[in-house]
Parts: sequence; structure tokens; C-alpha cells
Amino acid sequence: MRLMKKIRVIAWSLTVAFAFSAQSSAERVEGVEFNDYYEWNGTPLRLNGTGVLERFFLKGYAAALYLGEGVHPADALEDVPRRIEIEYFRAIPADAFVSATVKGVLQNVDSETHARIRGSIGRINALYEDVSPGDRYALTYIPGVGTELSLNGEPKGVVEGAEFSAALFGIWIGGAPLDEGLRDELLAGSTLLSMAYDGSID
Repeated sequence: MRLMKKIRVIAWSLTVAFAFSAQSSAERVEGVEFNDYYEWNGTPLRLNGTGVLERFFLKGYAAALYLGEGVHPADALEDVPRRIEIEYFRAIPADAFVSATVKGVLQNVDSETHARIRGSIGRINALYEDVSPGDRYALTYIPGVGTELSLNGEPKGVVEGAEFSAALFGIWIGGAPLDEGLRDELLAGSTLLSMAYDGSID
């Protein structure tokens, strides 16, 4: 009985160690480091997943998705706290962000929704600036506040609206994302780590 208990403890310890190792490696992708925790005016967000956008064997950027405490990845586009950070490997002009936003939103909403949020799309597009390699954009949505765009930690503006925010984040994690592989990586999370934390492994 004592031997079996010892075996279970060892197995659980190895599982937790593996989970923390997975979390640690998930914080670094293609040389880009992402903190495992972010706080926006008292609202905590935790790292859920990371990934890299690659096109024709060229890596464009590394991205990380953060979700509010207790938010399941399946609910990431509901009216919940979320954040996406993107660090670019290449220089990109502001107008490229504008066209990508317009196209990406159109792919994820119907015509009626698009009509309702057209003004908000224009407001976020007016905030974009050119970026250089190593620059980092972040979009942070807080219910009741809106979606803040920041560049290298400097806030550029906030656009209100839960519906608009869901459409905007849908570019990366929606039903018709920019890249399905990246979406799946961002939404993957760490099931094993969650099991270790919530006591499923005892």
C-alpha cells in the first residue's frame, strides 16, 4: 500500500514537472519571449498558447494569446478578457495592417455584423503605425472597456464594443482565421498543466 502511494506521488511529481517544463518552453518561441502573466488595470490574464505565422517558408511573426482567469479557450471570443501579443520579424507598413484587418474581419462576420462595426474597424485602422523587426503590437480586450491597441507597451487608443472585438480577434482565433495552424496553437493551452493545478491528478 505504501509502495503504491509512493509510486503515485512520484508519477504525479513527474507529471507536474513535465507540465511546468511545457509551460516554460511555451513562453519562448522562435527566440521571442512572452510573459506567462499580464495584468491590465487589475484584470489578470494568463498565457494560453503561442505560435508563429509562416508564409512560403518565411516567418512573419510570433504571437501569444492570453485569457482571463478561468476562461476556457473554447470561449475565447465570448465577452471575456483576452489579449494577443505579436512580435514581428519583418518590417510592415501601416497600410498593410489596415488591409489585413479589413480582409480578416470580413472573413469572420456576416454582412449585417460588418455594417454594425464598420465605424469601429475604421477607428482601429487609424491607430496603426509602421513596424520594424522586433516591434510588438498588442490588442487587449476588457469587457465594458473595449479593445486597446498598444505598440511596444505604449497605448495607442481604445475602441469600444464586444462585437467588434470578437470580430477583430477572429482574425487569429475565429472560424476563418489568417492561419488555422496558428489559431490551433494559440487556443491549445496546456491541458496537462491545468490537470496539475486543479487537482485532477491526486
